Amino acid sequence: MAIRNIIQNGDPTLRKKSFEVTDFGEKTHQLLDDMKDTLILADGAGLAAPQVGVLRRIFIVSAEGKYYECINPKIVKTSGEQIGEEGCLSVRGKFGTVKRPMKVTVKAQDRFGKPFTVNASGFLARAFCHENDHLDGILYIDKATNVGDC
Repeated sequence: MAIRNIIQNGDPTLRKKSFEVTDFGEKTHQLLDDMKDTLILADGAGLAAPQVGVLRRIFIVSAEGKYYECINPKIVKTSGEQIGEEGCLSVRGKFGTVKRPMKVTVKAQDRFGKPFTVNASGFLARAFCHENDHLDGILYIDKATNVGDC
């Protein structure tokens, strides 16, 4: 396992749309393991593959004492609304207020390609939305108000 470099706002990779994952082999497993190690070292809540320079539809989220590995995720249902502060490992030193759904249903695949569904609310729903945006080249600062230094 290895620690990957987290690219920062201004790198054009962060603004590109990621490609669907079709190979669930060793390279994908290695990427997921590296992303988890990188996330732990960075003390973050989530990390998307584009943030480590890989344009694949993969993200991981750490919440509620668990790691969620999501490959080819799709947010299929949303409800409610929450407004809260967000930051990002690719936009260091800044925070902003973002409106997100209170609840989401996410369909994705695990590291072996097996489909699964997660129903999330609160912070976990916010994290899934934030990381999913990365896969389409969207940063939270695109949606935020009151962006400022922390």
